[in-house]
Amino acid sequence: MARNRLPDTRSRILVAASFAVTAAVALPALAHHGWGGYDAGKTLTLTGTVEQFAFSNPHAMLNLQSDGRLWHVVLAPPGRMTARGLPDGTIKPGETVTVVGYASKSDPAELRAERIAVGGQTVELR
Repeated sequence: MARNRLPDTRSRILVAASFAVTAAVALPALAHHGWGGYDAGKTLTLTGTVEQFAFSNPHAMLNLQSDGRLWHVVLAPPGRMTARGLPDGTIKPGETVTVVGYASKSDPAELRAERIAVGGQTVELR
C-alpha cells in the first residue's frame, strides 16, 4: 500500500518556481489585447481633432474628436512610430489628423489604426 506523504522542501520550491516562471510569461500575454477583437472586414476613415495623445508602450494612443464623437485610437508601438517618421512630439493635441483602421467589436468608440495622416504626412502603422 502506497503511503501519502508531503513533498519535500526541494520539490515545493521547484513547484513554486515553476508557477512563478509561468505567471511571469503568461501575464504580459494576457494583458496584451489581440487584433482579433477588431472588425477587419470594415475599414473606417476618421478625420478629427486630437484631444489627447500618449506616446507610451505597448502602443501609442490618441483620443480623437470626429463627427461629434470621441474615439479612442490605438496606434503602433512607439518604436515603430519613431522608425516610420512619427517620433514623440509629432502629434499634438489640437491637430487635425486622419486615421484609417478597424473598429473594435466590443467597444464601438475604439479604433485600431492601420495608417495615420498628420502634418501632410501619411504613415503606415502596421
